[in-house]
Amino acid sequence: MSAISVIICTHNPRPEYLRRVLDALKAQTLPEDQWELLLIDNASKEPLAKGFDLSWHRQGRHILEEELGLTPARLRGIKESKGELLVFVDDDNVLEANYLFECITLAKKYSFIGSFGGQVVPEYEVPLGEDIKPFLYYLLINEFDEIKWSNVLNFHETTPSGAGMCIRREVVNDYLQLVTTDMRRKELDRKGESVFAGGDKDMALCSRRVGLGMGMFPSLRLIHLIPQKRLTESFFLKAAYGGAYSSTLLDYLYGLRESPRRETFLRRGIALLRQLKRSHFERRLAAEQRKGESRAWELIQKWNQQSS
Repeated sequence: MSAISVIICTHNPRPEYLRRVLDALKAQTLPEDQWELLLIDNASKEPLAKGFDLSWHRQGRHILEEELGLTPARLRGIKESKGELLVFVDDDNVLEANYLFECITLAKKYSFIGSFGGQVVPEYEVPLGEDIKPFLYYLLINEFDEIKWSNVLNFHETTPSGAGMCIRREVVNDYLQLVTTDMRRKELDRKGESVFAGGDKDMALCSRRVGLGMGMFPSLRLIHLIPQKRLTESFFLKAAYGGAYSSTLLDYLYGLRESPRRETFLRRGIALLRQLKRSHFERRLAAEQRKGESRAWELIQKWNQQSS
C-alpha cells in the first residue's frame, strides 16, 4: 500500500495551471513508489485523460466522476485511494518539492493530529489593485511562522483548508460514512462555478469525531495560483455569499447554531454604526453575506420540515 494518496479534484481546469500542479508533483523528493496520484475529472467539458498524461507516474490514474460537485469528487477519490495518508491538492496548488516527504514526517511525529495543512502563498496573475488588498482573506491565503494545533471544534486557526490538506485514513473513512448517511453535507461545497466552501472543513473536523486533533505547520508550503478573474469585485461578492452560506450550514450541522440571530434594537443600532464606517464595497460584501446566511436558513428550515 502507498504511504500517501495525492488526490486532485478538478472541473474544467485552466490547462497551464494544472500542468504546473503536475510538474510540481513530478519534482517531489518523496520516492514515487511511496505515493499514488489520482486525478479526479469532475464532469469537465473536455475529458482530462486526453490532455494530461500521467504515464510518468507508475501509480498515476485518471478517474472520471460524472456527478458534478466537489464533494462527490472528493468522495470518489477517497474510495479509489489506497494510502494511509491522503493529500488533497487543488488544480491551482503548486506544492514545494519536499511537501509529500514533510507530510509523512509530520504524520509520524504528531500521531495525535488527524488532519493538517500548511502555508498557502499567493502568486497573482496580475498586479494587485490597492482597492482589493483589504479583502484578500477571501482567497484563503495563509502565511505563518509558528506551529498551531488543537482539538477544539471551532478553533478556526488550526482547521486546515482543502488546499494541500493532509488527512489520515481513519478520518476520511469517518467522513465517508458521515456524508453517506447525511446527504445534507453535499450542500456545503461548490458545484461547477459556485463559490461555496465548507466540505473541506467538514472533512477536517472529522478528526475530532475520531478523537484526534487538527494542526497547521509552516514547514508545509504551497503556491496558490490566482487568476485575474478572482481579483475582481464580482468574485469577492460571490465568495462573501458562498462563504456565509456554507459556514451557516456547517455551524448548524455541528450544533454551534440552532437558529438565526435575533434582530434586536441594540443589534440593529450597532449594525447601522458599522455600516456608516464602511466603504460602499464593504457594505455590498456585508449585504451578500446576509443573503447567503438567509438562504442557508431557508434550506435548514426545509430540512427540519422534511424530518418532522
